[in-house]
Amino acid sequence: MYLTGGINQAIVGACYGTRLGLLLQPAKGNVPVPGIPFAIDNDCFSTLRPFDEDRWLDYLAQRTPAVADCLFAVAPDIVGDAVATHIRSCLYIDTIRWYGYPVAFVSQDGATSSLIPWDLIDCLFVGGSTAWKFSEPSVALIREAKQRGLWVHVGRVNSLRRMMTAHSVGADSADGTHLVFTPDQHLPEVLAWLNHVNAQPPLMEAAV
Repeated sequence: MYLTGGINQAIVGACYGTRLGLLLQPAKGNVPVPGIPFAIDNDCFSTLRPFDEDRWLDYLAQRTPAVADCLFAVAPDIVGDAVATHIRSCLYIDTIRWYGYPVAFVSQDGATSSLIPWDLIDCLFVGGSTAWKFSEPSVALIREAKQRGLWVHVGRVNSLRRMMTAHSVGADSADGTHLVFTPDQHLPEVLAWLNHVNAQPPLMEAAV
């Protein structure tokens, strides 16, 4: 699946019957659409406004009626710091679960299996730098996540090549900003990416 924070009428219409979904961001105030899969970001990587705990928690509370369509909600992380992410995210996992959302934990640069709270999460969100995402240590974590039956999501995927790489290592979904800019122009392109990628078997190997 491809999740986008670029949301307009054309994109919402295209979500039905395809593998396109929505990435909702509290800082933008966008909302779920009935029947369309979505994930809730935490704004920790947002350039709009920094992470605000109260705003994020209020957002989770307000969206609970749509929880059945939610793929995951992302626990707050620290960009580029695996240890700090573990400490911060573990403070919020129970809260996300209490609201009824599947929990996503972000693997940041330097993450190891011992820093992932495997038994407490539903999704491994592959974050971090571009160099980290499909590095050997990161792919090893993706493989472990799939072996444990978890959903795997890759952030910042904005080309067919990157989407193919994410698919090849076993990811279930990805997101990017490709539809945020000139979305009507890029929408047919992204749908073509999805059709192409989903026609291929996952190879479970890094094709960087």
